[in-house]
Formats: sequence, C-alpha cells, structure tokens
Amino acid sequence: MFLGVTASVTNWDADGTSCSLVLEDNPLVDFVELPDTCQGLYYCNILSGVVRGALEMVSMKTEVTWIRDMLRGDDAYELQVNF
Repeated sequence: MFLGVTASVTNWDADGTSCSLVLEDNPLVDFVELPDTCQGLYYCNILSGVVRGALEMVSMKTEVTWIRDMLRGDDAYELQVNF
C-alpha cells in the first residue's frame, strides 16, 4: 500500500526485538473526524495489518499495534512492531 509517507524507525529495545514506526502524516485521515461515541476506535488499524502482512511476505512473524494516533488527540501516528 503506497501512501507517499515516510516513517521514522525509533525506540529500539535493548534486545532488538521491538521498534516504533512514527508517521508524521497520514493521508487516510485527511477528512476524518471521530465522533465522541467512537473515540476508542483505531480508524487506521488497516495500516498495522499492511505492515504485518508485508513483513510476513519476507518470513518475519510480527505483532503490530498502535501506540499513538492523532485522531485520538496524540501528537503523531506511532506503530509498535514486535518481532
């Protein structure tokens, strides 16, 4: 899935088994506002599946979860990748 966005890889743990992908922009949410009743929703959860699927294609088993999401009031979009 090409979004035209560059991710920064940060927060490697000491074992090298976990890192974070930080997106400064996310074109999937350009025209999205979550209503108060949906504040627990991770609207861009498809991106975690895209990252996980791409890594599985090169034989890497991972877990990808959202850490920060600007739709939920955070300052960036951050995915945590556990190998």
